[in-house]
Amino acid sequence: MRVTLADENIATLALPAGILILLLGAVSVQLGVVPLLPTASALAPETVVVPAAPLTYRATGEFQQGGHPVDAPLVHLERAPEIEIMRYQVTNTAYARCVEAGQCKAAAPAMRVEGEAPVTGVSYQDATDYARWLSQESGATWRLPTVAEWDFVAGERAQDHVLRAETDAANPAERWIAVYEQEAAAQVDMEAMPRPPGYFGFNEKGVADLSANVWEWTSTCVQRTTLDEAGQVVSTIESCGMRYLEGRHRTPMNIFVRDARAGGCSVGVPPANLGFRLVRERPWHERLLGRLTLG
Repeated sequence: MRVTLADENIATLALPAGILILLLGAVSVQLGVVPLLPTASALAPETVVVPAAPLTYRATGEFQQGGHPVDAPLVHLERAPEIEIMRYQVTNTAYARCVEAGQCKAAAPAMRVEGEAPVTGVSYQDATDYARWLSQESGATWRLPTVAEWDFVAGERAQDHVLRAETDAANPAERWIAVYEQEAAAQVDMEAMPRPPGYFGFNEKGVADLSANVWEWTSTCVQRTTLDEAGQVVSTIESCGMRYLEGRHRTPMNIFVRDARAGGCSVGVPPANLGFRLVRERPWHERLLGRLTLG
């Protein structure tokens, strides 16, 4: 292989540049600008880094046009940002540590299981309490994903929430019934009992148990959007007292609900189990080192 002058220059500069980055990193840690990375422990759950890539997903919320409900439009992103997310849903054991620390309320699962399983019977508020506690204890920043991030990570397991039935636009009740029937059909072959992590397999990105029998909280507020005749947005109203769950179907839920079958789901079939997984915010120095490694 022939090495050009440009290659020689790059090779000559690579080592000093690498040393400089490491020195800057060390100084930043000493000054407190960059925190030390958390050590591997029970508080550092296994994660997957999903590289930036194009994304097409169904827009979030209810859409109305001409006074009638319509399907949400598709959203196309040329490059969804890289994201680091838990490979598995938060488990009973992991959540129990937060409860023992007095920072989380005990979960209230509808079904008790033997052995390790995803924590269920948790509300949006419970999930954010856990994220806050884990961030404090681990030194990293953890949070719930947005709907768009969840769909990006889900990949082949993501569900298209378009209504696959013709209904009378002037009769909203007909659409509600069709939504219920479609969601019921999607769950007919899905057992409700939570299973051990990894039981439902992995998607092409290495993330486990997506769109199975545990619906996952997201941080996205419930939205209602009005479109004009040309399909352009006229107005959008948010209600952050309710957030979206993702799983076999996307559904809105009150942030304090722990068991969807007891109420809180505005339309459609209630999810069997409410759980969650978290996104880890990657510090700038980790993203930089990752790019240098790939380069």
